[in-house]
Amino acid sequence: MSNAAIEQQTTTRAPVPFVRPASATAALLVDHATKRFLVDRRKPPVMAVDDVSVRIERGEIYGLLGANGSGKSTFIRLVSGLLTLDDGHVEVFGHDLVREEMAVKRLINRVSVDAAFFKKLSPAENLTFAARLYGLDARAAHRKAVEIMGRLGIGEKRMGRPLEEMSRGMQQKVAIARAILTSPTLLLLDEPTTGLDPRSKLDVQAFIEELRAEHDATILLTTHDLAEAERLCGRIGILAGGRLTVEDTPERLKTKVALEHGCEPTLESAFMTYTGRSLDDDVDPSELDPEGDAETADRTTAR
Repeated sequence: MSNAAIEQQTTTRAPVPFVRPASATAALLVDHATKRFLVDRRKPPVMAVDDVSVRIERGEIYGLLGANGSGKSTFIRLVSGLLTLDDGHVEVFGHDLVREEMAVKRLINRVSVDAAFFKKLSPAENLTFAARLYGLDARAAHRKAVEIMGRLGIGEKRMGRPLEEMSRGMQQKVAIARAILTSPTLLLLDEPTTGLDPRSKLDVQAFIEELRAEHDATILLTTHDLAEAERLCGRIGILAGGRLTVEDTPERLKTKVALEHGCEPTLESAFMTYTGRSLDDDVDPSELDPEGDAETADRTTAR
């Protein structure tokens, strides 16, 4: 296939999602972020995030791809303040994460692939508790929670059942609703559709698009679903071994991997080229690095 044919093939598909032009103040600015974990005192620390710099503009949906253990979840935890940086700094809408921690936390919320709840309580009770933590009016928060859950395909009648009686996919929808309830300006979504059935996944993806379009939310998304990344993200960064190996729009990534590496112009080709891993490797739990698993990372000793 000629270069002209490749460019034609990769530029006549669905348009790239809107990305707001760069402004003086980024929604998220990560400058040379580095994080190490000491998992065995007899061995050197694991470099979980290695000198990563990212700038995300207001209203953008930015996707972060990578194999398990590549540093995606650690990166999200650094940005949210759940982990401390070893080097570098993070700013959210101009607020320094270290010096202005509370100002930053008022602007962000996070959805994890393994969200924590009070499992004996219902979705309504969990959402009401979250609303009170943020100082929201309980009645107004309940009305908003019902609206959000309805858009995610969960009717009001189901909001009274204990969470422990609901499927993992249904619990993940509650986690998304809880994060959105506080109207965050920056939403951190760490594999938000993992475990959802195809219909529920489409519901969540449509809602993410609605948040960006109607509420001007800025979203940082990690996912293993390449079709999801291509649908939602204006730009994509690919992590490998804790380092950002490439960053561009989905269409330009496909063109780049075809022109420079002679691969098929697909996001899957870009993923395999810039991570050195196949999609099968990406879901193989036997090769997880300690920092790649959220629960294991919490048990490690940060250096």
